[in-house]
Amino acid sequence: MKHTKVVRKIIYAIVGVFSYPGLVIFNHLKITGTEHLRNLPKKNVLFVSNHQTYFMDVITFFHIFAAVKWGKKNGLGIPYYLLNPFTRVYYVAAEETMRGSWVSRFFTLAGALTVKRTWRPEGKEVRKGLDPSDTRKINRALENNWVITFPQGTTTPFAPGRKGTALIIKTNKPIVIPVVINGFWRAFNKKGLKFKKTGSLLTVKFKEPLQIDYDATSEAIMEKVMDSIEQSKKFLLEGPHNWVNAEMKNMVSRVS
Repeated sequence: MKHTKVVRKIIYAIVGVFSYPGLVIFNHLKITGTEHLRNLPKKNVLFVSNHQTYFMDVITFFHIFAAVKWGKKNGLGIPYYLLNPFTRVYYVAAEETMRGSWVSRFFTLAGALTVKRTWRPEGKEVRKGLDPSDTRKINRALENNWVITFPQGTTTPFAPGRKGTALIIKTNKPIVIPVVINGFWRAFNKKGLKFKKTGSLLTVKFKEPLQIDYDATSEAIMEKVMDSIEQSKKFLLEGPHNWVNAEMKNMVSRVS
């Protein structure tokens, strides 16, 4: 059913109506970089993004893609775009997450490419690399659509990227658009279906397509991807939390 255009449009409209107030009315959504989306082909485009909630991140992308299709620039405005949304987009999600509730099962119809996790939340690796059937699933989706993936596979900030993303890039040679989001963890719970705090600033920044050497090693490609979504060690060391830690160390040294 999720491959049927009419079904996808109905799902997008229902999800869009219920999620729109949380993005625009109860919080403040700031979008930048949609000019990088306007001339993209309708297939073999891979969006790589950091991840803060299970569902609201993806739902926000759906809103933005539909709004851009209707000529919007860095904003949603009145959501009349839900009358005919852009539906040629899939997203990669953990199979066990999408089986978690009737809501997640329903949202699977919006275009989930469910994959088996290669690790557990506590960081334990249970399998090396993506399952071949999962890889084929993503490859087939890229043949005629856009695909959204979260290379870290977790909402934990600065978690390492999974090399399966590099394999997808090397195999399909897609246009890769990096996306950096922020504020969603503050506004919504982990699933992204309930408010934690209203009045939050939600930011979504689309960057220009990455210049990638598809013959480079998987490690080199992943390093470029993680830098582009601002989740690499370089950005970790530049983060405000490190400034706090440095200040605490300075205070301790002054006391001693």
